[in-house]
Amino acid sequence: MKIRSLLPLLVTGYAWAQVYTPPAGEAPSSPAASPAAPADSATSSQNPAGGPLGQDLPILDPSLSTLTVGGVAIPLGDNALLKARFEKYLNQPEESSDAAEEYRKTVHEILATVSPFHPGGPDLYAAFKMLPSAATYPGDANLCSSLAESIYMAMLSKQDINGLAKLNKSIEDEKRKIIAAADYAARNDRDNSLGSGRQLGGGGRDKDQKENGENNGGNNNNGGNKGGNREGNDGRDDRTKVTPGMGIHSLKHQDALRRIDEIEALRRENVVRTELQTVRTKAQYQVNMVQWFMQRRYEHVLMAARFYNQIWKDGDTELRIDAKSNVSKLFSESVGVSPTVSSLDSLSNEAIRETQKYVETFDLLLARGELHSASQRLMEAYALGEFLTPLATLPLEKKRKVAEYVRDLHELYGTLAARDYTKTQILATRLKENAKDFPSSKVD
Repeated sequence: MKIRSLLPLLVTGYAWAQVYTPPAGEAPSSPAASPAAPADSATSSQNPAGGPLGQDLPILDPSLSTLTVGGVAIPLGDNALLKARFEKYLNQPEESSDAAEEYRKTVHEILATVSPFHPGGPDLYAAFKMLPSAATYPGDANLCSSLAESIYMAMLSKQDINGLAKLNKSIEDEKRKIIAAADYAARNDRDNSLGSGRQLGGGGRDKDQKENGENNGGNNNNGGNKGGNREGNDGRDDRTKVTPGMGIHSLKHQDALRRIDEIEALRRENVVRTELQTVRTKAQYQVNMVQWFMQRRYEHVLMAARFYNQIWKDGDTELRIDAKSNVSKLFSESVGVSPTVSSLDSLSNEAIRETQKYVETFDLLLARGELHSASQRLMEAYALGEFLTPLATLPLEKKRKVAEYVRDLHELYGTLAARDYTKTQILATRLKENAKDFPSSKVD
């Protein structure tokens, strides 16, 4: 996926276009005999070819409501905000101080420390200690401090989760002990005294057996012996009796069962709490990642992604964002997959590389005197990676050339709108001298 597909999302983060589209049927019907009405202004704005400069200036012409980059028309809405930010950038000195160099060096060290290629493996705590130092640089806007707070909260959450896991283990051990004790009592808790149980058989059973033994004593000795062996001691059972209120019928056993149920319910509740807390902590952490991606703070996205992989090693990297959000649509409509932490990492790396290529192209075009194309490439680079090093370190004299060219270009458009053709010719001549590739065909 090419990084140019990101530009609609990134640029519209500044200004949101709100265009009213009337419902079908509200358009007034013109009389058949009436002459052709002039073209509507809304239609003219949608057709740049009808403008005074046509499609020659798709980037810097303030009359257009779209920004065309790589064949993609990006709606800008009120593009005055983007224009103002770009002009502010063109008049800012480059960030080449010692503090800026130290900041960029610290960021690179953090990325290298939590990288999988770091000697000895990623070192989360060593990288975490460098975040406060990076946050002191004004250009960081304290984002490294915000990242440190997110990491700290995630680690506290993990400690709480580990505490819940230990608690679950302890109550599971307690449940096993209770089960073992209750099981032993159910097997062995019986009345061991002889003759203490109830009488076996009916009320006259012992007497009848005694009489039968006397009457049949000489005739059936075997039967008498069996009777005597089977029942003795006045007809009472010599075996151990199961007494009501003991064993599985005891209150102690019922209390053990109740305690086992309570422990199991508590364990399940802790498991649910652990899962919910993990999901909630990940979602809170990912919010910062998505926000920094929208703000084009790609280096902070890279740092956050690598810290994420060291904090949570369960392999769950799916972004928990609204399916209707712009970031989710960027992935689902482009490649048909759900956004993940790894995909943000990959796109950030690609954006950094693409911005570097834009700046290299700008330098080449500027050296050739093709100021018009150079200003377009610089605008595209700014819209994609405003806070990246290639743009932050661009010399002020190069940016001033673009600023003067853009100012004359806007003034040219104003003179065309005011039909001041004398001033237009003066500005057009100056623009031709400064930019070899100035599109002057329609102005002439």
